[in-house]
Amino acid sequence: MQKFAIPPEVLSVATALKEKGYESFLVGGCVRDLLLGKTPKDWDITTSAKPEEIQAVFGEEDTFYENDFGTVGVKTGSEDPRLAVVEVTPYRIEGKYSDARRPDEITFADTLEEDLARRDFTINAIALGAVTSEIRDPHDGQSDIKAKRIKTVGEPAARFGEDALRMLRAVRLAAELDFAIEAETAAGIAKHAQQLEKISRERIRDEFVRIIESAQPMQALFVAQKLGLLRYIVPELEEGIGNEQNQAHSFDVFEHSLRCLQHAADKDYPLEVRLAALLHDVGKPKSRRWSDEKKDWTFYGHEVIGARMARKIMRNLRFSSEMTEKVVTLVRWHMFFSDPEKITLSAVRRIIRNVEQENIWDLLNVRICDRIGTGRPKEQPFRLRKYISMVEEALRDPISVGMLKIDGSRLMEISGEKPGPRLGWTLHALLEEVLDDPKLNTQEYMEKRALELLKLSDSELKALGEKGKGRREEEDDAAVAELRKKYHVK
Repeated sequence: MQKFAIPPEVLSVATALKEKGYESFLVGGCVRDLLLGKTPKDWDITTSAKPEEIQAVFGEEDTFYENDFGTVGVKTGSEDPRLAVVEVTPYRIEGKYSDARRPDEITFADTLEEDLARRDFTINAIALGAVTSEIRDPHDGQSDIKAKRIKTVGEPAARFGEDALRMLRAVRLAAELDFAIEAETAAGIAKHAQQLEKISRERIRDEFVRIIESAQPMQALFVAQKLGLLRYIVPELEEGIGNEQNQAHSFDVFEHSLRCLQHAADKDYPLEVRLAALLHDVGKPKSRRWSDEKKDWTFYGHEVIGARMARKIMRNLRFSSEMTEKVVTLVRWHMFFSDPEKITLSAVRRIIRNVEQENIWDLLNVRICDRIGTGRPKEQPFRLRKYISMVEEALRDPISVGMLKIDGSRLMEISGEKPGPRLGWTLHALLEEVLDDPKLNTQEYMEKRALELLKLSDSELKALGEKGKGRREEEDDAAVAELRKKYHVK
């Protein structure tokens, strides 16, 4: 009989239940992963014991029971946070799902087979005796593991009717495990895809993130689109289907975006970069117009439109404000690294200020993904080296008020100026000059120029101090307004 590496904390919980006369089995994803030769991230035990009986085995001080599903958390004392608590759930049967999200009622079952019959996919409906190594597999999930196949337990319509999120979970599991979705299961997803509308955006986001963070997100999103699920996740992406691009691209906007995401996954870039790679051209369909002069498609201002769309998408999926802002920033400025012959150091310094220093390398990586997504075979090392060199050189120069050779305290000391907005306007006006010419960032020049600026009226000084910020906002607004006027884009 095959032996499996089961942590002693999990084994001790299963042993304690067995010694008291109760059945106990490992079940779900941990069994699937063990059979695949992977190390499980979570360990779940199902048992013939009821919640109060589980607590009696381990004592109320070492257990907690605060849910509607019968799950009891057993404290193990492990220093490993993944094993500090082992969840033990009684065999159960779930009642009708009126909202396609959760069962109306939970009933404790008498047998393991009843419990396994309620689970989503056959590969997750295998039970393993932690103590005995006995395998119970009434739905032949082991065969589906060998065949690398995602298949529902029983009729797909019944399983997806119980919890519509299972349709997206099928796509996610296929991406994570490099499995294929069985034909009848795929047909069930396509038929019931609209049920995904009933699922909370947070639950959809969590499955979506796991797809994006998988090794094969491009294939997963292709499948999600073909099965009709993508329109209930990020419908804006489907607008790129069939949208041909200019001669620099081999693929339409949709496939290009997915290929950019895949390169980010291949490079193991963080989630924010993967999301930005996926969404960087989301504004192209709205800005796409034919140019008789160029005899080609143009996408003027797509990064501005795309940034606004990305913000809406991220908010709709309930991403955090911090992650939303970073992704929006990367989308907005992804066109910056396009032609190293036209990029100046002062421009690089300004882009670093715009995106913030900690994001500049992620921006460069998004641009690399953009290039690979066109169908070109490599990242153009000579351009990449040029970009890296310019960024590293620019990072040695002042890019923020905090890097100036003068601060608010010194301003007040040399000028007698009182605390107030004039100090901030002065510092930002000085920064604008230093971004153009870093050599000006000396104490002598800063103090001399600051005294000159402080002689200006409030309106004049404010205009200079907010020049950079105002210019960026005006450029964005003007770009959108021009596109809407020229191309009747709403």
